[in-house]
Amino acid sequence: MIIKGQFVDILKKSISSVSVEIKDGKIHEIKSIEEDKNLPFLMPGFIDAHVHVESSMLVPSEFARLAVVHGTVATISDPHEIANVCGMEGVEYMIENGKKVPFKFYFGAPSCVPATPFETAGGEINAADIENLMSRPEIHYLAEMMNWPGTVNRDELVMEKIRISQKYGKPIDGHAPGLKGELAEKYVSAGPSTDHECFTAEEALGKLKLGMKIAIREGSAAKNFEALIDLIDEFPHMIMFCSDDKHPDNLAISHINELAARAVAKGKDLFQVLQAACLNPIDHYSLNVGRLREGDPADFILVKDLKEFQVISTYINGEKVAENGKTLIQPIKNEIINNFHTSLKQPEDFRIQANGAKVRVIEALDGQLITPEISGEVLIKDGFAESNPSNDILKITVVNRYEDAPPAVAFIKNFGLKKGAIASSVGHDSHNIIAVGIDDESICKAVNLIIEAKGGVSAVSEDQEEILPLPVGGIMSASDGYEVAAAYTRIDRLAKEMGSTLNSPFMTLSFMALLVIPDLKLSDKGLFNGQKFEFEEVFKF
Repeated sequence: MIIKGQFVDILKKSISSVSVEIKDGKIHEIKSIEEDKNLPFLMPGFIDAHVHVESSMLVPSEFARLAVVHGTVATISDPHEIANVCGMEGVEYMIENGKKVPFKFYFGAPSCVPATPFETAGGEINAADIENLMSRPEIHYLAEMMNWPGTVNRDELVMEKIRISQKYGKPIDGHAPGLKGELAEKYVSAGPSTDHECFTAEEALGKLKLGMKIAIREGSAAKNFEALIDLIDEFPHMIMFCSDDKHPDNLAISHINELAARAVAKGKDLFQVLQAACLNPIDHYSLNVGRLREGDPADFILVKDLKEFQVISTYINGEKVAENGKTLIQPIKNEIINNFHTSLKQPEDFRIQANGAKVRVIEALDGQLITPEISGEVLIKDGFAESNPSNDILKITVVNRYEDAPPAVAFIKNFGLKKGAIASSVGHDSHNIIAVGIDDESICKAVNLIIEAKGGVSAVSEDQEEILPLPVGGIMSASDGYEVAAAYTRIDRLAKEMGSTLNSPFMTLSFMALLVIPDLKLSDKGLFNGQKFEFEEVFKF
């Protein structure tokens, strides 16, 4: 097979017309031809340097079908989410499902399952499991070490997992939001070599100077591109692009190609942008992904221009997998695994006895995972604390989905709902059921829709009920990815019609139980302070 194009040589910073001969899935020969400005641009494919495939609500085979349309040929995939639900069985599921399609999934060994001892998870990955995984060629790195206090203080279990990874010569991903100065130095010196959690340029710069690679994240909830992109000017060899968590509606529209386009639009050097988007992950993780050299796997894309990066076609191992906005990867039959064992709830289960009107409130910030603690006043009725919609202080609950237990209840600001409730069993990291609403009846109804489906996202108002079932681990659908994206778009629209002003209300909701991101979060065991790593009382005295 011969492909002609304007070859974008990223490292040489040159563009020239070539013909590329492909044999047996590899690039056999690259020959210069007469210059032809009408040829499409031929360049390496995009790589997502850190993503939880599960957050797309799609199994890997369906994620791949959507991603290749945008020129993505590989992902650095952390199966942390399914591991929290199903343990090693979940990790095996992701690996095996990903093998069934022509796409390059590079999975890591989840380092923190459960993420903390302050929540109920459905699985555990211990040091023996890490040894098992690291010995396998399918596992390429130790996934994000979220236990930064344990890393800084050299906790024995944390360090054992790091030592195992180092023994096999595999890199260690970091996860240290807000860490600076001496704490950052201690963290990096323990072994983590990347971070995707920086939300200020100052923080990222400090970590870059310590030798960390920085993955600039732009997902459905956390958006750090604008704050960090200028760092590419000085550190082009140490910057990568990632989505971390991307919901299906967003994945249907764009992927890493959008970040490349935005960076070029801001005047960033084209070749440095493409180095970050295409090559740096290959170097850092030692990936078997083609760079457009003779002898490389034939992984590349043809694009119409080098501004918008509109993809004409995507090739992986010489196979065309996408063309003109259409996926060529055929859907497969996907198996179902799950771990869901809780009973239907009653509205009174979500009552909270009032101990004064002043409460600690989780402040949800659009486009950020950090959640400051603020104070607010709730309404009190018959001795129970209730939502105060006029001040946008709403009730939030986390319901243990692995066993019957009383729901944890607290209060949150900035969801903006004026009626009803929304709920999800995508609740990082343990994926218990999380819901926000204006009254106990609506919250209960939204939660029960998910319990009946054994996983999903739901929205209820006086006259509407919607649920997108997620039967695979309670966090993914086994259905066609484009159909899931359309269904998600409908339920997201309903949440906004109910008053939510958040860009992605369900994605934001999914992070409100993520205890490892400060300041204030809610687990199934109670209100949690992510700075102090301890529980807090809901009521302030």
